[in-house]
Amino acid sequence: MTPMRIRKHPILPISEKDDISFTWNGSPLSGFDGEMISSALVANGVHIFGHHARDGSPQGIFCANGQCSQCLVIADGRPVKACMTPLREGLTVASVEGLPRLPEEDAASHVSAIASVATEVLIIGGGPAGLSAAIELGKLGVRTLVVDDKDRLGGKLVLQTHKFFGSVEDSYAGTRGFEIANILAAEIARHPSVEVWLNATAVAVFSDHIVGVVRDGRYITVKPAKLMVATGAREKMLSFPGNTLPGVYGAGAFQTLVNRDLVKSAARVLIVGGGNVGLIAGYHAIQAGIEVAALIEALPQVGGYKVHADKLMRLGVPIFTRHTIVCATGGDHVESATIAELDDKWIVKPDTQKTFAVDTVLMAVGLAEVNEFYLKARQFGMDVFHAGDAQEIAEASAAMFTGKIEGLRIATSLGVYSGEIPQEWENKATVLKSRPGGVVRREPPSREEGVFPVFHCLQEVPCNPCTSVCPQHAIHTENDTITGLPYFTDSEVCTGCASCVAVCPGLSVTLVDYRKDPEHPMVILPYEVWREKVEVGRKVPVTDVDGAILGYYAVQKIKTRKKYPGTLMVHVRVDRPVAKRAVGIWVQEQQIEPMAVYEKAPPPDEAIICRCERITAGEIRAAIRSGVLDLNQLKALTRAGMGACGSKTCRPMIWRMFKEEGVDLGTVTDRVDRPLFVEVPIGAFAGAPEGPHDETV
Repeated sequence: MTPMRIRKHPILPISEKDDISFTWNGSPLSGFDGEMISSALVANGVHIFGHHARDGSPQGIFCANGQCSQCLVIADGRPVKACMTPLREGLTVASVEGLPRLPEEDAASHVSAIASVATEVLIIGGGPAGLSAAIELGKLGVRTLVVDDKDRLGGKLVLQTHKFFGSVEDSYAGTRGFEIANILAAEIARHPSVEVWLNATAVAVFSDHIVGVVRDGRYITVKPAKLMVATGAREKMLSFPGNTLPGVYGAGAFQTLVNRDLVKSAARVLIVGGGNVGLIAGYHAIQAGIEVAALIEALPQVGGYKVHADKLMRLGVPIFTRHTIVCATGGDHVESATIAELDDKWIVKPDTQKTFAVDTVLMAVGLAEVNEFYLKARQFGMDVFHAGDAQEIAEASAAMFTGKIEGLRIATSLGVYSGEIPQEWENKATVLKSRPGGVVRREPPSREEGVFPVFHCLQEVPCNPCTSVCPQHAIHTENDTITGLPYFTDSEVCTGCASCVAVCPGLSVTLVDYRKDPEHPMVILPYEVWREKVEVGRKVPVTDVDGAILGYYAVQKIKTRKKYPGTLMVHVRVDRPVAKRAVGIWVQEQQIEPMAVYEKAPPPDEAIICRCERITAGEIRAAIRSGVLDLNQLKALTRAGMGACGSKTCRPMIWRMFKEEGVDLGTVTDRVDRPLFVEVPIGAFAGAPEGPHDETV
C-alpha cells in the first residue's frame, strides 16, 4: 500500500482500484493504471524526480499541468513530463540526472503518414468555457472538435470540491465543481456533432491556418474554419530564495494531487496568496487531512471572497495580511518557510520574521492567461475567438457564460445562428467577473423566538442560491440583485428545513431554533470536514464569523440533505447570547506556532527566476543594470527563457524585475515567441509516435 494515498475524504468518493507494478530507479513500486507518473511517485513518497545539469539542484513537481518541465523523468528510455504521462504496468521510470540521454533507435522505421482532419470549429480546451461553447454549437448541429490534454473533461472544475457561487438557475450555484464537470461532459455527449479528443495536446498554430495536435503520442494536423481558444490560465510565481525546492509548487498542482488523484502530497503547508485560489486550496488541504500552518497575503486584506477566508479562520487557520514570504529552506525538500511583515512601501519590516516548520509552500499569487494560441492565430489572420481565463481571468461561473457567448458568436459567423446573443448573458458574465464588494458588518436579527436563518455573509459577491431553494420563498437579496446581501424578515415564515444552510457555498448560513428551549436554542451549523470530529455527544469549539471560539458545546445530532450529501448539518444546543453569532466549528484546535529560532535568510539575488536554465535574480538584475532592455538579448546573454517550458514561468517575473528596477516598460522589447507552444519530439512531425505504439494502428 502506497503511504500517501487518501483513503477517505469528506466530499470525494473513493473507489477501489487494482495496483499495478512499475519501477523507479530500479526499485519496484505500485500505482494505478492510467494515473500520471508524477502522482504515482508522490503517492509512494518520492518528491525528487532528478537533479539539474547546471547546479545539481533537486527537481520535483511544480505545476502538474504540463506548463513547465520540472517533473521531467525518463520512462522506458524516453524523457517525458511525469505530470502528463500515464502509468502502465511494467513501466520503467528513472530520475533525470544531468542532461537526459535521448533513446538510440532508428526512428525512420516508425514513420507513418500524418493524419489530417477538417472541422467547422476547433475548440482548444475542455474546461468550463470550452465545454459551454461546444454545447451551444452542438445544439445548432455545428461540427465541432474539442481537444484537451487531460484524460477527462472539465479542466480545473475537476479539482474543485467546494460548492460554486452564482445562481442555481444558470451557473449551478450550490453544486460542487467536479459535479459541474460531470454535468457539462454529459451534456456534450448528447450532441452528436461534437467530437472530443482527450489526451490531445494542441502544440502549434501555423501561418496556413493549420493547428498541430499530438493525440495519444501521434501528430495530427487540424484545419478548422473557426478556432476557439479556451486554454485557461497558468499560475504566477514569486522570486525568493528556495523557490524551486521540491515542495514549493502551485496551488493548482496541489489540488490536482489531493482532489483529482487523491494523493496526500503534504503534511503541513504554508499558503502564499489570499485570492480565491489560495483560500480554496487551504480549505481543500484541511479536507484532505493536511495541516495549514498559515495563509499570507501582501495586501492589507485578502483579495478573494471573505466567506472563503472566514471558512479558513473558523477552522483554525491564521491569516496574515501585509506579509510576504522571505525564503523556503531545506536540503532536498522544503523543511521550513519564513515570512515577514511589509510596511506601506512594500519593504520587509525588521524583526518581523516568523519561520514555520512546513514541508510544502503553496504559491497562489495570481494567474496569467494562457493566450499564446489566440495571439498567434490572430497574427496569422485566422478567424479566432477566446473565452474563459484565456480571455480574462475570472471565476469558472463567468467562464461558462463567456463560453456560451463566444459559442453563439462563432455560430453567427458561420451563418447558422441569426438571433441576438442574449443581453442577459452579457450582463451575467459581467457580474460574475466583478470584484467582491466591501465588508459590511450587519447586526444579527433581533427576534428570539421560533426558527429562522441567520446570514453571516458580510460582502457582496455574485451568489444567491439561498433564495432559490427556500420552499417558502422567504429569503431575498438587497435590491433583488444577485450580488445583494441576503436577508430574512420577521414577517416571513420559516419551516426549519435548513435548505439554505445546505446549499450555501460560503457555509455562511446558520439556522437558530428557539422553539424547545429559548435559553438554550438549537443552532444548525454547516460543516464539510471530518465527521469523527463532530460525533454526537462530543463537545466541539463553536466559533463566530471571524474564528473566535464562543464556547464548547455538545453535538446533539447530525443531518444531511440528499442533494448536498457532503455538507453535514451539525446541531448544537448553545447559550442564548451565543446563538446568533455561532457559525463554525474549529478543527485545527492546536494552533501551529512559528519556530522560535529565525535563521538569516539567503540574499534575494539567490532566487531562481528561470527554472529550466537555473538563472538567478542576481544574474538578470545585473543584465538589466548594464542596460539590457530586450528580452531576446537577455535570453542570449543569460539563457533566461531558453528552457523547455518556453519562458512560461520566468517571463512574467522578468517583466516584474524590469519594473522593480525603475525601467519604463514601454522601452523594453518583448521576446519573440516560438511557433511551437508545447514541447514535442521533432520526430512527431514525420509521423514517428511518442513512446511505444502499435505501428499498424
